[in-house]
Amino acid sequence: MVVIVIAVLVIASGDKDESTTSAPSATPTAKTRQKQTGEPAGERADLVSFQLDDRSQAGVTDIWLVWTIKNSSSEKSDYAWDWEAVDAGGTRVEDGSQLETNVQPGQTARGEYPTTLKSAKGIKLNVTSFDRSVSY
Repeated sequence: MVVIVIAVLVIASGDKDESTTSAPSATPTAKTRQKQTGEPAGERADLVSFQLDDRSQAGVTDIWLVWTIKNSSSEKSDYAWDWEAVDAGGTRVEDGSQLETNVQPGQTARGEYPTTLKSAKGIKLNVTSFDRSVSY
């Protein structure tokens, strides 16, 4: 009888451990993030690159946003996106919106925009929303 009670306790405690074990956390995939933001599948992929370009010289700070858009749709398109610059501590140090217009199907467009950032070191750019629409 004691053996049966011990066996039942071991089985019960084993089941309890399994039910309280949390699943390993994983970063959302691009597809998951896309569903969360509601962006259509191919739109965000058209933003080929979006990064900081530090052109500072002789002690004068000069940091620019630079991007490349490649229109993968079959229609002339306009692009609008919101972004933020976040430092290593997680503080947003700048944000803004960019626009690229009249990009022909298959065409690549490059753009740049000055920032007020004091340094590009440790800064991460996040695209917080992205939209491609038909250009008229």
